[in-house]
Amino acid sequence: MDTDTVTCRPGCAACCIAASITSPIPGMPHGKPADVACVQLNPDLTCRLFGRPERPRVCGSLKPSLEMCGADRLHALAHLAELERLTQPLSV
Repeated sequence: MDTDTVTCRPGCAACCIAASITSPIPGMPHGKPADVACVQLNPDLTCRLFGRPERPRVCGSLKPSLEMCGADRLHALAHLAELERLTQPLSV
């Protein structure tokens, strides 16, 4: 499958939960840690800020891909959790 043709999977929201966001989000002025649902996530797993200027830039820049999204939501959650782990600063 061409990664350009992948679209967000309804009911997934893995990127709104698994990924950390360091920029302010309305309701989360210090961003959000990994593995915490964004306060802007609706019960139906859609974003209240989608398409709005107050949506963090990182959210709009994260594009679905076969590598990230895989075959199901569990793959997406695991892949993003692994990316979070790999990009953590080293402890001294």
